Amino acid sequence: MILPFSEDEREKYFSLLNKVFDSNFWSEGEMVKQFEREFSQFTGLPSLAFSNGGASLLALYTFAGVNGHEVIVPANTFYATAVTAKRAGAEVVYADCNKTDLCISLEDIKSKVTPRTKAICVVHIGGHIAFEIEEIADFCKQNGIALIEDCAHAHGASFNGKVPGSWGLGGAYSFYATKTMPLGEGGMICSTNKELLDWAKLFRNYGKKVEDGKVAYKIKNGFNCRMNEVTAALGIVQLEKMPEVLEWKRRLAAKYDQIFSNKVIFSENMISGYYKYVVFD
Repeated sequence: MILPFSEDEREKYFSLLNKVFDSNFWSEGEMVKQFEREFSQFTGLPSLAFSNGGASLLALYTFAGVNGHEVIVPANTFYATAVTAKRAGAEVVYADCNKTDLCISLEDIKSKVTPRTKAICVVHIGGHIAFEIEEIADFCKQNGIALIEDCAHAHGASFNGKVPGSWGLGGAYSFYATKTMPLGEGGMICSTNKELLDWAKLFRNYGKKVEDGKVAYKIKNGFNCRMNEVTAALGIVQLEKMPEVLEWKRRLAAKYDQIFSNKVIFSENMISGYYKYVVFD
C-alpha cells in the first residue's frame, strides 16, 4: 500500500481499544458518539453511524416512505443502491447516466417519473459530485419527490462549497474495505433533517428508546443497524488520516492529468475525492 496503517496509527487505535475495554461497552457507548461528532466536523453535516453503507441507504429509503412506490436509481451503480430500495418495498426504475460524469441523467429522470415516483437516488460515482445535482434537487423539490444521495464513493468531495448529503433528504456513506476511508464495514447518514436523524436513531436500534429508565418501542420497522465501538475506534483513526489520503490522491490525479485528456472534466468549483480516476477508452 502507498499509505499503510503506520505504527503511530496502530498505537492510536490500540489506545482507543483500551478505552473501549475499560468502558465495558462493546456497543451503544461513547466511541460511536465521538466518531459521529468528528465525522460531523469533517463534513459539516450532522452524522449518524450505521453498521454499513447499505443499512444507511435502507434507512433513508424507509424514512422517505417508498414502500409500494417507485424509486429511480442510476443504471451505473453498485447493487446496493437498488437492492436496498427493493428491501424498503419499492419498485426500482433505472435511469440512464451522462457520459460527462457517469452519474444519473436529469433528462432521463424526467422521462421515467410517474405519479408513483416517491424518491430519486443520485450516486456520486467515482468520488466527484454528480454534475447535475443542483438541477436534480430543484426538480425533486418542485415535484414533491424525495432526493437521496448515495455517497459511498464521495468522501472528501464538494461542489460549490457543499458536501455530499447536502442537497437531498440525506446522504449515505460507506466505510467498506475498498472505500477511501476503509473500516472493513460501516456506514454513516449525513443530513440536516432533524426529523430524519431522530427517526434513524430508533430505526438502527430495533425502534427502541429508553425513557425514565424503561425501554419503549417507538417505531415498528426498526432493526439492528448499529455500529459497534471497535469499528468506531478505527473510524476515528482513519478519519485523522483522511487529509493525507485525499492529498495523496489529488497529487496522483494531477500527474494523470498530464497524460490523459479523454477523462471526466471537472469545473473549477468541483472538488473530487478521487475514489476513481475516470478515463474514457
